Amino acid sequence: MPTPAHEAQTDAPVVTRFGSGNETYALLVWRRFRRSPMGMIGLVLVSLMLVVSIFADFFAPLDPKQANLPFAPPDVIAFEDPDGNFSLIPYVYPIGDTGEFDPVTFQPLTGLIKDNPTPTGFFVTGYEYKFLWLIPSNIHFFGSVDGRPIQLLGTDKFGRDILSRGIVGSRISLMIALAVVTLTTVVGTLVGITSGYIGGRVDSWVQRFVDFVLAFPQLPLYLALTSLIPVTAPSNVFLTFVIFVMAVLGWAQLSREVRSKTLSLARIEYVRAAIAVGATDGRIITRHILPNVLSHIIVAITLAIPGVVLLESFLGFLGFAVKPPLISWGLMLQDTGTFSVIGSYPWILSPVIFVLITVFAFNALGDGLRDAIDPY
Repeated sequence: MPTPAHEAQTDAPVVTRFGSGNETYALLVWRRFRRSPMGMIGLVLVSLMLVVSIFADFFAPLDPKQANLPFAPPDVIAFEDPDGNFSLIPYVYPIGDTGEFDPVTFQPLTGLIKDNPTPTGFFVTGYEYKFLWLIPSNIHFFGSVDGRPIQLLGTDKFGRDILSRGIVGSRISLMIALAVVTLTTVVGTLVGITSGYIGGRVDSWVQRFVDFVLAFPQLPLYLALTSLIPVTAPSNVFLTFVIFVMAVLGWAQLSREVRSKTLSLARIEYVRAAIAVGATDGRIITRHILPNVLSHIIVAITLAIPGVVLLESFLGFLGFAVKPPLISWGLMLQDTGTFSVIGSYPWILSPVIFVLITVFAFNALGDGLRDAIDPY
């Protein structure tokens, strides 16, 4: 008959310094990833950007196509009422002529106009849109209570709200980046694994073609190919062609990296054992090689998206990426083409903030994933 002490010993849980011993590879990666502060910041920012881009009309305070005062300066949010007392409800104060003059230069002074501020709130009514492209709605996350426009980042040369255009433009910019990276990842992975696994003369010919693609100067080729689409072409056709051009010129580098990984994995013992027992090439690639290459592909995706965002912004600034009436961050940067506009209206550079946040978020996420997937 077991003694109580023996029962206590058998019933006590076994705790080891390494945690639970039945953890999957995904849980181990997640546990290492949580220890990276920059990786977690990147994950939060990327998640927020995806949510904002999907529900862009809900988060945009104004209609991105509505024209108001051109080159209007950004409004100021202050937690004080017109009497100067603290208020939990923020007010928007426009910047304008105060009626006073500089005592030295006699130039008119600008400042906050506190005569008639705009009260703000959450879940207010605004312009009508279709929630998830299906449900008619006019509720917005943030805006003015009385319906007056608030322009936290100012307006462009046509009087359109820059903040609303930047939020709505995130759809096109991120959609281009995700579509291009998806195509380049699929093509580059298939070509790289096939070339590295088959080897021999097939590998030699495929790599010469990859060298041929990598030898092209990409920027002049981007400009040449995108200029083939006529100006009168529909926006969807032009956007599809731009995505196709970026994908055609972007898959070669990833295929070279995947090929080098495949060459090393094809010589490992368990792959040779699978060949010896008669496993098919498709099973060896999908069950043995691809899972071991997948970690590198995931990191490459997170690090390739910022490059595509920067490329789209640059091509959009030159007028070769997105055409109106579509909105993208690169297209918004066309207003900064002259130094006089930047000097007089510096808030026109606000779309750069969206690009910088996106690049930082995906780079931080990629660095955290790289350290978590391959800590050694």
